Amino acid sequence: MNWSTLTQEQWIDIGISLLIFLSIAILGRWIIKFIFRRIIRRFTRHTKTTFDDTLLEAVAPPFYWLTLVYAFKFSLNRLDFIFDKLDFDLNAFYFVLFWLIFSVLAWRLISDLAKWYETQLAATKEIELGEQLMPFLRRLLLIILTVIVAIIFLDYFSIEVGGFVATLGIGSLAIALAAQATLSDTINGFVIMFDRPFRIGDRIEMQELNTWGDVVDIGLRSTRIRTRDNRMVIVPNSVIGKSLIVNHSYPDTQYRIQIHIGVAYGTDVEKAREVIVNAVRQVEGVLPDRPVEALFVEFGDSALTFRVRWWLETYVDTRRMFDKVNTALYKSLNEAGIEIPFPHRVIIYNKDKFEE
Repeated sequence: MNWSTLTQEQWIDIGISLLIFLSIAILGRWIIKFIFRRIIRRFTRHTKTTFDDTLLEAVAPPFYWLTLVYAFKFSLNRLDFIFDKLDFDLNAFYFVLFWLIFSVLAWRLISDLAKWYETQLAATKEIELGEQLMPFLRRLLLIILTVIVAIIFLDYFSIEVGGFVATLGIGSLAIALAAQATLSDTINGFVIMFDRPFRIGDRIEMQELNTWGDVVDIGLRSTRIRTRDNRMVIVPNSVIGKSLIVNHSYPDTQYRIQIHIGVAYGTDVEKAREVIVNAVRQVEGVLPDRPVEALFVEFGDSALTFRVRWWLETYVDTRRMFDKVNTALYKSLNEAGIEIPFPHRVIIYNKDKFEE
């Protein structure tokens, strides 16, 4: 195009279009800031969460860019005498601009809202979920967004994407087959984090593995458990998903334990019950607001068997409590003159019968 052939009126139109674009670019920024920070924030300020504030921060810049594109489009439409002579597809140009703005908007929404949710999880002490799961999901969503944007771009410009999609599918299948164990662990990791059968700090027992201890970390592939002898057991999440888990810290840490003790035949049952209950109640660590029971459950071979049950604050103290309660019961029953028999047999020998 020969710019020297333009008339004075056409040059004036070019100047007016440029002035319109610059005016909207300068004033539009101020107007959008005023709308988002002054008007809309008056309403969001009274909400209980910061979700809407994060949403506004993500949307405001792309909204301004969208305004600039529309201003640019309006300004160029006035200059049809220029672009009618140029071999340039404005529709494709506008499509690229609009789709890029949409892609940036979606990217900002995914990133900012994921970070906001991660912060909320940290505030509720769901640290492992926020630190491990959310960054992974954020990256996964951003990768999916990038693939979708690329496919739409290529398809708009009539570039064959069928082979690309097929390659992605075959590649994904090959990866899935090669990493079945890893994928199984990761999927079970997601289930553990969402279902929450246990949390960091809980004391759990895996009966199939005969392993119990405190949960130290819940990862996407494995869970780490520290046993009472200070050994770290690393269990794949797929194994945990198939195992029967006993959580000794849920719904709370209070725990009831029991033992069996026998007293001699001929003992007054109610007196024995009273001595046992009083002895257990005086042991330090037994919860005073929980029942202590001595249930006469069996006529044993050598003794009347009582099942003694009491509550303690946490499962951690179980082994020590057995020692304390057993010691207290032994002393109290001896002081009360109640015999704790050991298994014995009485053999009657009839001398006269054998002499015959």
